[in-house]
Amino acid sequence: MLDFRDISVHYGVQDVLSNVTFRVNKLERIGVTGPNGSGKSTLFKIILGELSPDHGELVIEEKPRIGSTRQNPQPASPDETLLEYAVRGVAGFRELEAELHSLEARLETAAGEDEKKRILSRLGEVESQFDHLGGYDLETRVKVSLGGLGFEPEQFSQPFAALSGGWRMRAELSRVLASKPDLLLLDEPSNYLDLPAVDWLQRFLKLYDGTLMLISHDRYLLRTLTNRIVEVDCGTATRYEGGLDWYLQERETRFRHLLAAKENQDRRREQLQRFVDRFRAQATKAAQAQSRQKLIDKIDEERIVLPKRATNSGRIRLPEPPPCGVEAVRFENVSFSYDGSRDVLHDISFSVARGSKIAIIGYNGLGKTTIMRLAAGTRKPTAGRVVPGHNMVPGYLSQEFAETIPGDLSVYRNAKNAKPDIQEKILRNQLGAFGFSEEDIEKPAGVLSGGEKIRLAFLRIFLAAPNFLLLDEPTTHLDLDGRALLQDALKKYTGTVLLVSHDIEFVRAVADGIIEITHEGVRSFPGGYDYYKEKTGGAPAAQPAAAPDRPESASVQHVSQKDIRRARAAERAKYAPRMKELKKAVETAEKKIDELQTSLDEASAELFNPSPSTDFAELNRKVRTLQFEIDRYTQDWEKAAEELEKLQSAQNC
Repeated sequence: MLDFRDISVHYGVQDVLSNVTFRVNKLERIGVTGPNGSGKSTLFKIILGELSPDHGELVIEEKPRIGSTRQNPQPASPDETLLEYAVRGVAGFRELEAELHSLEARLETAAGEDEKKRILSRLGEVESQFDHLGGYDLETRVKVSLGGLGFEPEQFSQPFAALSGGWRMRAELSRVLASKPDLLLLDEPSNYLDLPAVDWLQRFLKLYDGTLMLISHDRYLLRTLTNRIVEVDCGTATRYEGGLDWYLQERETRFRHLLAAKENQDRRREQLQRFVDRFRAQATKAAQAQSRQKLIDKIDEERIVLPKRATNSGRIRLPEPPPCGVEAVRFENVSFSYDGSRDVLHDISFSVARGSKIAIIGYNGLGKTTIMRLAAGTRKPTAGRVVPGHNMVPGYLSQEFAETIPGDLSVYRNAKNAKPDIQEKILRNQLGAFGFSEEDIEKPAGVLSGGEKIRLAFLRIFLAAPNFLLLDEPTTHLDLDGRALLQDALKKYTGTVLLVSHDIEFVRAVADGIIEITHEGVRSFPGGYDYYKEKTGGAPAAQPAAAPDRPESASVQHVSQKDIRRARAAERAKYAPRMKELKKAVETAEKKIDELQTSLDEASAELFNPSPSTDFAELNRKVRTLQFEIDRYTQDWEKAAEELEKLQSAQNC
């Protein structure tokens, strides 16, 4: 269906995609993964025709109807309702519907049989297109998707323009899901969803019968919805012929072999550079040095680049929590209103025990973030009491970074404010441990990426050493590896955790209790997420050998020029067989090195971009053998070339 052929995209001097080649077949379900900013969304822009590649081409077969979510929803008139907006998003629906009504009206007033036949023929074509589009039950499908994504029925008739940005994105998603496209492109669809909506989206997409491409860091969606993975990283795209778990396993195997290939390449470049540095100033070696420099340039052009995720030294660590009371926090008949007239929370009561890890679940707008703010002490209840536990020290991570990390302050100052009395040396060591370099720490926090801000937030938590973590959507700005690191850190953490997350896999792995919030109030479930669903249904190079001593020239004192010429001729005749032998050895070694280097380049390229049939073990043995042979012939070449140079110099003296 989609054939990416040698596609490259450059933004200024930055190579976003470089010689990307892979195929998406009809009815495949492709998960697109990779670090943030690696070029995943650029692939979608090329498919949609919003961006033309600087090199290469995309071949789209069979002209499929494409459905995709937009980062910026289409404009809507002030009086257009949510339902009308969602229905309008199905391309061609309104036009076909209008033509149907027009043809039916014309049929009633047709004057002759020939005209009726023409109208009936066209009416049949339009009805077929309308039915293929799902036009007869489109409104029902739109309502189902709106409801599944958290909209209440009474909202269907409300103005779309009055919705917040997050809810507009849900409406955009609902119209795409209802349009029944042949090719569905979803770019981080769970970013604006709460956990129940993610659960509904998973069930809906499970039944989707077209071709799916899903950009996501959500392991639950990737694991349950996709059967192929395309990893975009460092300008390349690698297709893995299996689902998420197979990809994660093969990715590590591929990385180990890629690392070995890079070490071989770096060692080869070092050997070549050493030769160039040694012989570039010698006229007799200028050609060989130039030849080796060309090989270095070729290596630099085809330099193996390790995946970005492997070069990120940042870590997420959590401190050992100080002791506290039996309860971390208790809500007693708590109500809260932001405007003084409408309660976001009304008369809720629950407690969080020390050492527990609780996830709050519920649709957006029901007060999950408000509960986190109340528990952290950044807000006070309108009614009732929020009772903190004895010696409870909160560590609050807000989904709005501005609440806890001022963007105008530097990374260093944000960290320092978390523990003003910390020693300078210790603070800088901790900044480095969390992946911030000397240059990074002077940056304003506002220019950091989402992942960097998460690391800074956890550094602040680490320095403050809380015993009660309050994490509001901590995985939103993290990629697959970042989420796995955070998940493992929280599982090992011995303090108390209260979290809100739309990542089902993350909640399932971390939480040992659930608090569900609905319009009717809150309910507590002592088990994890699955229990909740059950209850609710749902080597160094050798140095060249020493060359023979330079032969002494015959004395030229008191001899004629004729005697000198005779002596030199005799000297040339004496060493001619050896020089011929050395020249042949140099030529043979150079030819063999070039042949071996070509084979090594081919093997390294296969390691970098393997095929499904690649035998990594055999290929790695081949790379090691080729490198050994290159080293051996290089030593032979250096030994022969140096001896030959000395003999030639002796003859010229």
